[in-house]
Amino acid sequence: MGNKRWLVSRVGLVVAAMLLACTAGASGWAQEKPSGSRPNIIVVLLDDVGFSDPAGFGGLAQMPAFDSVARDGLRFTNFNTTGMCSPTRASLLSGRNHHAVGFGRVADWATGTPGYDAVWKADAAPIAKVLSHAGYSTAAIGKWHNTPEWEVSPAGPFDRWPTGLGFDYFYGIMNHGGDNHWEPASLYRNTTPVEADHRQGSSYHLTADFVDDAIQWLRTHRSVAPQKPYFLYLATGAVHAPHHVPKEWIEKYKGRFDQGWDALREEIFARQKTLGIVPADAVLTPRPPEIPAWSALDEAQRKVFARQMEVFAAYLAHTDHEISRLLNEAAADDPASNTVVFYVAGDNGASGMEGIHGYMDAASGAPAQLEHLDELGGPLHFNDYSSAWAWVGSTPFQWMKQVASHFGGLRVAMAVSWPGRITAPGRTVRDFAHVNDVAATILEVADAPIPAFVDGVRQRALDGSSFADTFRGERSSAPARTQYFEMLGNRALYQDGWIASARHMTPWIKPYPEGFDTDRWELYNLAEDFSQFHDVAAAYPEKLEALKQLFDEEARRNNVYPLSNYVEGRDYGAPTVAGNRRTFSYHPPVQRLPTKSLPRLAKSSFSVHAHARVAAGTGDCMLMAYGSRLGGFAWYMREGYLVFSNNINGRERVQLRSSEPVPAGTALLQLSFKRENDGPAGAIEMHVNGRRVARGHIDRLGSPVLGSLGVGQAFTSPVDESYAVPYPFQGVLEELTVVMD
Repeated sequence: MGNKRWLVSRVGLVVAAMLLACTAGASGWAQEKPSGSRPNIIVVLLDDVGFSDPAGFGGLAQMPAFDSVARDGLRFTNFNTTGMCSPTRASLLSGRNHHAVGFGRVADWATGTPGYDAVWKADAAPIAKVLSHAGYSTAAIGKWHNTPEWEVSPAGPFDRWPTGLGFDYFYGIMNHGGDNHWEPASLYRNTTPVEADHRQGSSYHLTADFVDDAIQWLRTHRSVAPQKPYFLYLATGAVHAPHHVPKEWIEKYKGRFDQGWDALREEIFARQKTLGIVPADAVLTPRPPEIPAWSALDEAQRKVFARQMEVFAAYLAHTDHEISRLLNEAAADDPASNTVVFYVAGDNGASGMEGIHGYMDAASGAPAQLEHLDELGGPLHFNDYSSAWAWVGSTPFQWMKQVASHFGGLRVAMAVSWPGRITAPGRTVRDFAHVNDVAATILEVADAPIPAFVDGVRQRALDGSSFADTFRGERSSAPARTQYFEMLGNRALYQDGWIASARHMTPWIKPYPEGFDTDRWELYNLAEDFSQFHDVAAAYPEKLEALKQLFDEEARRNNVYPLSNYVEGRDYGAPTVAGNRRTFSYHPPVQRLPTKSLPRLAKSSFSVHAHARVAAGTGDCMLMAYGSRLGGFAWYMREGYLVFSNNINGRERVQLRSSEPVPAGTALLQLSFKRENDGPAGAIEMHVNGRRVARGHIDRLGSPVLGSLGVGQAFTSPVDESYAVPYPFQGVLEELTVVMD
């Protein structure tokens, strides 16, 4: 017994010593400080929404979530973007001017000058990094359009992906202006390609998926680290084209646009005055000559155009409905939670890029759309509305997206709420604000100033200014402000209530004018002219010259020069995922790949060689899929035969089938496309073990519209209805090689 008591005593001493040691060791760890009064921060950014599209700003699209943020906080009627999406996002997330960050235009239109190379500058660290270092959890969900195109692949590099730019978590689409909302082609979780959970015919929709994921992230954060504040950036991708929305939402807007764009614009303007969105003395700018009068259209055109706008309004209302689910979740724990919400209803104004007829699968004119009106909004079509509706969405201003010389391409609706922290909620802020002000405001309310150095790089000062003082209602007058604008040669300089404007181009009229010296500068006194109606350049020539000189100074400081047009399809020498390779070998299984991991196949003759062991009885399986149901081609086996299927914009489909089935065993399968006279047409041949089994002709190769590259299986959606995704290869596909001729 004595020995046992001694042993128990010794064990007790050892345990006590271990506990003391653990306690002493724990005291040496840095303890996480409680968040205190630092708020959670949610930034919601919509895409391609015009100033007057929301009902709360005069339009017809019902947006109760946006209205609730404005009602519980502030609505901003003088909030301005950069005129296009990647640039606005770079400016919003950095607090700097977009050229200074490297995004003078969208990421996939990069050129080799510092202001346009789409390479996020190290001296303009995104605020996600600053907030992360300050103890915030950070997440980016939705559309991401700020990574160099040649770095968007499963091979990286990933330092300019969201997770390399300060976000702990990312779920969204990479470097698409807009994806198919029913069957997305470019989803990633962090840096790994993922597929949508559901397919056509299900309830899946990309906006709902983003919101579901954001809610799940919030719940996880709340469960694991409720003591930490969070920064959540949700960029929906909606309402960028294609305009995809559930049909029941479209029916809510049926007949709402039959009066046409001229009458509707007058109605919106009247509502804007009633709502206090525009001053009582504001003047409605006229319809530009590039847009026809509604009365000049025939009945078929009116029917098509009205349906286009029904789909768009439904798309916007549906998007806001989904946003409401997130905002309700954020407030679930405590209705008076310490969460500040920035709801930015648009990144560049309404989009008129597709011209007067709008767009559906590259079809020309209204008649082709008339045949498919009931299908618009669904998964079968890439659809966009007429540029005239973008003009309506810009009421009362001139122009639209890309036209950064005029407020139609810059001004969007914005609202901010912060329960208990905004004096006299429901107020309207009419002072000039810019998207680069959002970062400055966030950093102020988070008490997280930009450090002198981030990752060892001295930081450029913020170009934006915080508007947090408006939360307290402290402003007696608008602060002094200078801000330049430039997009695709359209440019302007704002200073303290004056703006000098030079429009260079019309978005849908190509080619753009050569040279910039002959562009005509206009001058507007905004204190007396809210809508940029009265050009007073002739009355104030000295003022105009002073603002033009100031634009030049700002342009030089921000890497705006050299000004240049951008021509889609021209090779500007930017790097590519493919590099200089002409041979591409794949060894399945292979993850979903972006189609741009291959050179543009339609511009070259090429051949595909598949080394396979074909199992006996193999009938249906994929060799190579390049695109989606909206366009591309697929090479596969069907009932034992080789099939080449070509799909041009979802409208023109051609199949070529082998004359004999593929025998079981080891096989070399070959597909070749030989261009004729360097034009788009060419000959298609298929061979099995050196024996030609098919030969045909196509007018042109299908381009991969919102699709992906799959080897040994299909991703995204089927190029034709003869197979269903994923349609995996049966047997062993040892290697598939693409050789550019």
